[in-house]
Amino acid sequence: MRPRTLDEIVGQEHLIGSGRLLRRAIETDRLLGAVIFWGPPGSGKTTLAMVIARHTRAHFETLSAVTAGVNDVRRVVSEARERRKLHQQRTILLIDEIHRFNKAQQDALLPHVEDGTITLIGATTENPYFSVNSALLSRSRLFVLQPLTEEHILTLLQRALADPERGYGNRSVHVEPEALRHLARMANGDARHALNALELAVESTPPDASGVIHVDLDVAQESIQRRAVLYDREGDVHYDVISAFIKSVRGSDPDAALYWLAKMLHAGEDPRFIMRRLLILASEDIGLADPMGLVVAAAAAQSLEYVGMPEGVYPLVEATLYLATAPKSNSATHYFRAAAAVAEQAAADEVPDHLKDSSRDAGGLGHGKGYRYPHDFEGHWTPQQYLPTRLLGTTFYTPSTEGYERVIAERLAKWRAAQQRALVDAGTTPTSL
Repeated sequence: MRPRTLDEIVGQEHLIGSGRLLRRAIETDRLLGAVIFWGPPGSGKTTLAMVIARHTRAHFETLSAVTAGVNDVRRVVSEARERRKLHQQRTILLIDEIHRFNKAQQDALLPHVEDGTITLIGATTENPYFSVNSALLSRSRLFVLQPLTEEHILTLLQRALADPERGYGNRSVHVEPEALRHLARMANGDARHALNALELAVESTPPDASGVIHVDLDVAQESIQRRAVLYDREGDVHYDVISAFIKSVRGSDPDAALYWLAKMLHAGEDPRFIMRRLLILASEDIGLADPMGLVVAAAAAQSLEYVGMPEGVYPLVEATLYLATAPKSNSATHYFRAAAAVAEQAAADEVPDHLKDSSRDAGGLGHGKGYRYPHDFEGHWTPQQYLPTRLLGTTFYTPSTEGYERVIAERLAKWRAAQQRALVDAGTTPTSL
C-alpha cells in the first residue's frame, strides 16, 4: 500500500502541498545536491524517496546504512561517475537510516555530493544535528516530516480496505468503525504499524458462513495490543523525554512527571537510569529546602535494587511524587562558586595556622594554636577564621527561603553577622559578606 505518486501520499502537506518547494523539485526532476528527510517511523520518509525514484529520469540507487559500508558507497560513486560520463545521466542515492553511518562513512560521501556525482537523499529517525556530521549537514537541505494524525491513518486504512489490487478491495472484509478508529489511534502516527495490525486482524479472522470477514473492536485490540511509542534508548527522543521528566519534577508538576515516567517505562527505559537522574535532582534542585528528598530518593534506589521490576515501579513513583511536590532550592550549585575561587588562585591559599593539624607540628610550628573548639562555647558555635585570608568575608553559599532552608538562612545570617564583627574586632576587614 505504499503510495506511488505525490497525490497518493497522505500527510506532510507542509512539504508536498501545492506549490511547496519539495513538490516542485520532485515534479520538475530538479532535486539536486543533498536532502535529508527527518521524521518518526512510518511518517513517509522512504515513501517520498520511492516517489522521487518513480518521477526522476536519473538512475536511482538505494543503500541501507545498517548493512552498507564505505566500499558500497565507493561502488555507487564509481558507477555514477561512469554513468554521467557515458550517458550524461545523474545518479540519486538514497541512504536509509543514514544516522547509522559513522563519521568516516559520511565523510566518504561529501566530495561526491559537492562535485555533483551523486544527489544524496538521507532518511533518518534521529536528530540530524546530532547524528549527521556538520560538513554534510551544511550541504544538505533538511525536510522535517511530522507524525501522521489519527485522521491520516484512518484514510490509509480505508484505502487499504478499498484497494482491489494491493489491499482487500476484492475480498469481503467488514471492519467496524470503532475497530478502525482503535487501530488508527494506537498506531501513534506510524502508518506501517497500523497497516500491519490491519493485515493481522484480517488474515487471522476466519470468514463467517456468508464468506465475510468481520473485524470488531476485540479483534482490533488483540491485533495492536500496545500503542506504538516513539522512543529510542540511545536516540534523540530518549534525551527529550528524560529532559521533560526532570523538568516536570523540577517544576513541581507531579501529573506531568508521572506521564513522562509512564512513557519511559512503557517504552522499555532502564528504571535505574531514571532513578539515577532522580538522585541527582534530589540534591541539585531540592537540596536543603527538603533534606529528606535525597533520603527518599536513595531509599527508593535501594528498594528498586532489592525488589526489581515490575513491583519496583512503586518506589520509583514514590520518589518521583515526593521530589515533584517538595520545596525547591538549587543552592547545591553554589559549590561551583567555590570551585571557581580555587581554580583562580589555589596555590596561594594556605590553611590558616590555627586550622592546621596539631597532632604532628603543634610544638615546633604552632600548628593548631589558637583554635577555638566550638563545643566549648554556648550554642556549640564561636566566631573564628575558617577561610584563607585572601577570601575572608567571601560568601559562596546563599540559602534560599524555601522549606527547611529558610531555617538555615535565619541561623546562618546570625552566625555570619557575628563572624563579621569578630573579624573587624581582630583588625581584619572582610572583603565582602
